[in-house]
Parts: sequence; C-alpha cells; structure tokens
Amino acid sequence: MDSRERLIETMGELMWERGYAATSPRDVRERSGVGQGSMYHHFPSKRDLAIAALERNIADALSARADLDGPGSPMARIEAHLMRPRDVLKGCKIGRMTQDPEVRADPALLAPVARAFAQVHISWVTVLREAIAAGELRADLDPERLAHTLMAVLQGGYVLAIAQQDPGPFDDARAGALDLLRAAAPFTPVGTNDKGRKSANDNGRPGNNHKGK
Repeated sequence: MDSRERLIETMGELMWERGYAATSPRDVRERSGVGQGSMYHHFPSKRDLAIAALERNIADALSARADLDGPGSPMARIEAHLMRPRDVLKGCKIGRMTQDPEVRADPALLAPVARAFAQVHISWVTVLREAIAAGELRADLDPERLAHTLMAVLQGGYVLAIAQQDPGPFDDARAGALDLLRAAAPFTPVGTNDKGRKSANDNGRPGNNHKGK
C-alpha cells in the first residue's frame, strides 16, 4: 500500500472512531507512518484528505446494500440485511458524520453523506416494493415512508447502543423492526390454501371432514 492509500485508510479509520473535528493531521501521520511532506504532497489540507477518506468510507458502507439488491425472496433479503453482523459500538460510518459539527457546517463534507443516505433509501424502497409485489407485505404500505422508518431504526439503534456501550439496544431495535414487517404481511384467513380458496371435503363442499354429523 502506497503512502496516499495509507493516509486515506488511516483518516477513514480515525473519522469513524473520533469524527472529523477530533482528528488532527498529526494523528493521521502518527498512525499511518507517513511523513508531513508526503502527506501535504498528496493532500494540501486536512479537508482534502477527509473528503477522500469519507468517499472511501461511504463506498465501504454502501457495499452492504448487496444484501438488499441480490436474488431471492425480498423479505429474506430484508431480514439478511437487518440481521447481518455489524461493529455496532463503532457506529455507522455514514451516520456518525452527521454528528460532527464541522461536517454539518461544510457543504463539501456533508454532501457525500446526504448522497449516501439517498442511495440507501433507494435500495430500501426498491426491495420493499418488490416485497409488496410478491405478496410478502400488504399493498397499502407506503414503501417510501417505510424505507425511512427502517433507516431511522438502524441509525437510532446505533445511537442507543453507543450511549449504553452495549449492542443490546441495537439488536432489539432491528429485531423489533423485523417483527413489525412480519406483522405487516397480508392476512390469510384460516381455512384457505396458498391459492386463497377454501378447503373442501370429498363432496366438493366447503367445511370440515368430520364424519357422523
């Protein structure tokens, strides 16, 4: 790995751990082992390095959308994405940036964060629409609104887990979201088969098959 890549990787790690405001150029140099001259040769300012590192972190985080975009049952993909292993106590690589005052105040730093969340929202909306079309979720659900709900559950779960230094609240939040999605499956009346027809006895009449009545 060359010095430029080491700088980007180290800055990305530090921003995830501490945020942008709390990361100094000296912190980056000391952890990466890259000298000051080389650092400023590649990146004239901390901000320039941060933008490159932020784009890298976002690309890494967005790669997890493959769970939602892959083949198979939409609900199975949703469950796989919600329940996949995460480093919960480090938080979301994207979401953590919204808590940094210097990121919020700088349009060049905030824009990639907003764009990343917009891309995640599109992936959620797409898979939720597929679940509705497949009959796995009720047709009266709004996929746009539900996508934001699920994103908020995950981001809020990170916040609660970090506050308590315990991944339990995050695990509860995502399991609860999955419970609510399962509860939003279309209702199938008791006594109907998978094609929605009532079961019939041997004479072709609806009802039970008890004899002697």
